[in-house]
Amino acid sequence: QVQLVESGGGLVQAGGSLRLSCAASGSFFSFNTMHWHRQARGKQRELVATITSDANTNYADSVKGRFTISRDNGKNTVYLQMNSLKPEDTGVYYCNAVRFPHYNSWGQGTQVTVSS
Repeated sequence: QVQLVESGGGLVQAGGSLRLSCAASGSFFSFNTMHWHRQARGKQRELVATITSDANTNYADSVKGRFTISRDNGKNTVYLQMNSLKPEDTGVYYCNAVRFPHYNSWGQGTQVTVSS
């Protein structure tokens, strides 16, 4: 398993920006596909952004053009830059590391609250 620790959440006004970070343990970070998910209160968890080991990225339609996922393999860290935030972006954001078939690990989550 991989230990994941998210940081960077907080309270921001609509239109503002936040950058989330997720630091991973272990020696095989560069092999991981990394995901950011979010879960709003009373709703199902949804996939927000993905970055593969080859640095290919994919985004949910709701965040395209506003969010950017990136990784720094030297620091074992994945980032989610969130711009033009909207109240509907509010939720707990979770980092997820996948290296099939070895592990599928989750962080504890970080709260993002966007006020209108």
